Parts: sequence; structure tokens; C-alpha cells
Amino acid sequence: MTKTIHWGILGTGSIAHKFATGLNDLPDTELLAVGSRSQESADAFGDEFSIPRRHSSYEALANDPDIDAVYVATPHPFHKENTLLLLRAGKAVICEKPFAMNATEAQEMITEAKSQGQFLMEAMWTRFLPHILKVHELIAEGAIGELRMVQADFGFRMGEVKPEHRLFDPELGGGALLDVGIYPVALAHSLLGAPTDIKSFGNLGKTGVDEEAAILFKHAEGQLSLLSTAIQLNTPHEAFLIGTEGRIHMHTGWWRPSSFTLYKNGAEPEMFEPDCPLNGYNYEALELNRCIREGLQESPTMTLDETLSVMKTLDKIRAQWGLRYPAEA
Repeated sequence: MTKTIHWGILGTGSIAHKFATGLNDLPDTELLAVGSRSQESADAFGDEFSIPRRHSSYEALANDPDIDAVYVATPHPFHKENTLLLLRAGKAVICEKPFAMNATEAQEMITEAKSQGQFLMEAMWTRFLPHILKVHELIAEGAIGELRMVQADFGFRMGEVKPEHRLFDPELGGGALLDVGIYPVALAHSLLGAPTDIKSFGNLGKTGVDEEAAILFKHAEGQLSLLSTAIQLNTPHEAFLIGTEGRIHMHTGWWRPSSFTLYKNGAEPEMFEPDCPLNGYNYEALELNRCIREGLQESPTMTLDETLSVMKTLDKIRAQWGLRYPAEA
């Protein structure tokens, strides 16, 4: 028999709802507990997803003896302390992106996971989506020749600036880069490796967070990545992977379940629409389940080295803008 993995969710915000929806549809998986900072919130979330155990503190969730794995769904500045709490309580952890506020925090989390012998992974759901896996497969096969350029964006318009909203609040790690800019940055990393040179421009709004940014990477063999992100501009939400023998156009919403078109030089375009049942958040949960059952302490698809590398790149980008968060002081 396949071991049932008993899950907990730490936090009850919008991303926790999406993850719970994906988790509840998986076989040999039980969403057993939720942890919140109030009993009222835990009960409301528990009622919505038929979760039997509702904890009124994160410590209570961490100390629940029947939980195998926990998804951390709190705002960025709390990822480190929440993850360390769970690791020290003997739980496997999947932590929502961005993994931490900076590379120093990320390294501390990784070191603790290895010290405790516990599984840890960044919840970069995009890496496990069927169309992304197919894109990686095609590039590895040489479908577009040598990949030389990545172009990708992710930006949306919030409209009115509300200083108390998490995206405009420096105390909560607000701004475009950590919230959605991480997607194109992580895409470039996954395909071309860490950049060897970075040039970027970020426009900081009146609350002090980045509202729009343009980023250029040069990679180890001269490949280039042209990336953009925003919280006050609706960008196309597309990505182009350009090689010596063709290109891949990842359609609008490339970072979520989507489709893409392969253009080979001299050939008719070929559309790919990989099947993606459920809401897409199920795939990262399946990866954790698989890794636990196989006794792995990290995912071979979303490695801790890659997570740390992306965090270091984000740090370098923010340093070019002079952007530090109060939590880093």
C-alpha cells in the first residue's frame, strides 16, 4: 500500500486556498490540519476544506504529531521563522515563493533542513506544470537548436496605491520583484543558469517598493535574458525562448497552466496544449509526496541550490535599486 501523506497548511490567505484546492484532489493524500493565528480563521478555513484539525497557533500545528508535511502560506517576511519552526518539529516543508526575503535567510533555512535531515522545497509551482516540463524536454532535445535568449514578463496593475496592502507595504516585502518578478527570473535561471552579469532598472513608488522594473541578464556562455515585471502595469504575460534553430512562444499566462507554440526554422508552427487537470498546485504537492516516500530531502527538479541561486540574484537586483526592506535591517 502507498503511504498516505498527512498534510498541514500554515496560513489561511488566498494562496493557501489555492493550494488546499489542489491538495484535496490528490490520492493517498489527506489535508489533516490547518494552523492560523486565530481559532476563528482556522475554523473558517477548516470548514471550507473539511479539515478535521484546526489549530489556533502555528506552534500547535508544528507540534501536531500526525502531520508529515506542511505548506507555508504566510507573507514573505515570515517564511524563515515559520519554516524553521516546522523543520525543528520534524516536519517536511514546502514554502511558498519567494522562499525568503533574501539569500541569507534562505541559506539559514537550507542549513537547518540539512541539519534536521528534513525535506525542504520552495513552492515554485510553475516548475512542475506539464507545459513547463514539456518546454524543458524540447529544449534538451535540441528542438530550437542552442537556446540563446529568454524574454519573459509578468506584470499587472493594482491601480490605487493603498499603503496598507501587502504589495505596497515594505514591511511585508511588497513590490513587483519578489511577488511576480521572481517568475521570469526563475525561468531564466532554470533554462540558462545563474547570470554572470546583471543590469536592471526599478522604479520605486511613493511607499518605497518597486512598482515596475526591467532586468537584463548575461549568462555564462553569453546568452541573454530580457525580463520585466510590474504591479502597476498590465504586461503581456508571455515568454519567448529563442534558439539558433527556432523559438518557443509561451502564451499569455505562461507561468500558470498554459500552452505554447514551437516555431522551427523553415517548418510550420506546432501548438502544444499539455493536459493539466485540477488547478496546477497539485503537481508541487505530488512532488513532495514522491520525495517523502522515496526518502529524499530535496527535489531533483526544484533543488535547494537553485532556490538559493535565485535568491542571490534577487538580492543583486534590489541592491542596484538601493531597495532594502525593514525586515532586513
